[in-house]
Amino acid sequence: MEEKVLIIDFGSQYTQLIARRLRELHVYSEIHPCTHLPELDNEVKAIILSGSPYSVNDGILPAIDLSQYRGKYPILGVCYGAQYLAQSNGGKVTPSKIREYGRANLSAVNDTILFQNIDINSQVWMSHGDTITEIPDNFSIIASTHDVKVAAFKIEGEPTYAIQFHPEVTHSTDGTKLLENFVKNIAKLKQNWDAEHFIDRTISELKSKLQNDKVILGLSGGVDSSVAAVLLHKAIGNNLTGIFIDNGLLRKNEFEQVLEAYKQSGINVVGVNAKEKFLTALKGISDPEQKRKTIGRVFIEVFDEEAHKIKDVKWLAQGTIYPDVIESVSVKGPSATIKSHHNVGGLPEHMKLQIVEPLRMLFKDEVREVGTALGMSSVILNRHPFPGPGLAIRIIGDITAEKVSILQEADAIFIHELKEQDLYKNVWQAGAIFLPVQSVGVMGDERTYQHVICLRAVTSVDGMTADWSHLPYNFLADVSNKIINRVKGINRVVYDISSKPPATIEWE
Repeated sequence: MEEKVLIIDFGSQYTQLIARRLRELHVYSEIHPCTHLPELDNEVKAIILSGSPYSVNDGILPAIDLSQYRGKYPILGVCYGAQYLAQSNGGKVTPSKIREYGRANLSAVNDTILFQNIDINSQVWMSHGDTITEIPDNFSIIASTHDVKVAAFKIEGEPTYAIQFHPEVTHSTDGTKLLENFVKNIAKLKQNWDAEHFIDRTISELKSKLQNDKVILGLSGGVDSSVAAVLLHKAIGNNLTGIFIDNGLLRKNEFEQVLEAYKQSGINVVGVNAKEKFLTALKGISDPEQKRKTIGRVFIEVFDEEAHKIKDVKWLAQGTIYPDVIESVSVKGPSATIKSHHNVGGLPEHMKLQIVEPLRMLFKDEVREVGTALGMSSVILNRHPFPGPGLAIRIIGDITAEKVSILQEADAIFIHELKEQDLYKNVWQAGAIFLPVQSVGVMGDERTYQHVICLRAVTSVDGMTADWSHLPYNFLADVSNKIINRVKGINRVVYDISSKPPATIEWE
């Protein structure tokens, strides 16, 4: 049986971080929105109430009957969760006279299990516009800051605790220690969840669920679908068939390299050259959403054609990961569409197959940990994330075979040099973008009017937020020089120094 912590999400931007911190402590956790609470099973051993962008006085979020949990499970309320615990039990929460956002320091700490080995003056991260001004008689204050008297409290006679600050962010210097105190000393969890534990349980579950059924999986060459493929292969062997489609929008030589890596791993994989079909369908299309939809449509057509060559298929496997799951069932319903999902999005409805998603409860970094534990090839495992639509969304404007070829060459130089200079592993994602402008240049004694390439490199943990990579100037100068000298049609190279937010990692 898997021990797990249930995180009730009230909409905080930090909720995923709570789950990540618990996973780092080798504790399995699941996020469920307050609007879609699950039936509790025997695996739930503790509950955390998240923060929220809303006020408990607004009445925007549903009232949850916490009596069904209190006394039965250890509970930790965070920010909004603390305010909700106080208000729903007769306490008072009012707009703050001094709104507290950012760093603060604990000015008083009672010696409780939650704050064990956490000292006065420990830095914490506040993010709230309301303050708990009165607490019920059976509540006791266990921590304060200079501006907030009720920075933490405990409900007497039960293992229910609450804190006004956010322990999940790195700015709370002892935040991870506080969470560890909660899961280890209060909830008494074993802290035995890790990659090997996940692999053993998942393979066992896949064997039980799939038995002797045939499964197909759309491979992209990326980490998620590849790790999913290896797990399925270990569970059902050659009953899995991977389909890897070359849409003509992959990186230079990527199709051949990745296909070979799959075959060496023993996975039954079919490689499909569909370059012309994709480029023909994309001719004259400049709108980013239309590009994605066109690629998605053609992908489904090609994948469906290949899948029908395999008899008696019952399951479609996908490399869905946990952020996809969380965002599809958020507090306010499905997340607003910034851009369409990867190109396998329409397959389940079209093919009428049952879905199996072995990675749907893992974060991106955990997927890599599982891949490492499975002994997967570094060619695949250490690759930067690459968008499903490929270079189509890195060519701004319409797509032609010539533009794809130019971008592939420039991109190959950039990625090669990152690896050569031992910078690749320090970058989360990198690539070149073909801009829809031409600029004047001088080569030899001649005036040129040629294309502009933008280099993009970011640092991140999971792609939810990202900062531009501060690559050395000498490196950028060298890459620019090599691209301009070696790739015909380019006379200018620029570097993108935008972070996410407000920008996105990809340009389209």
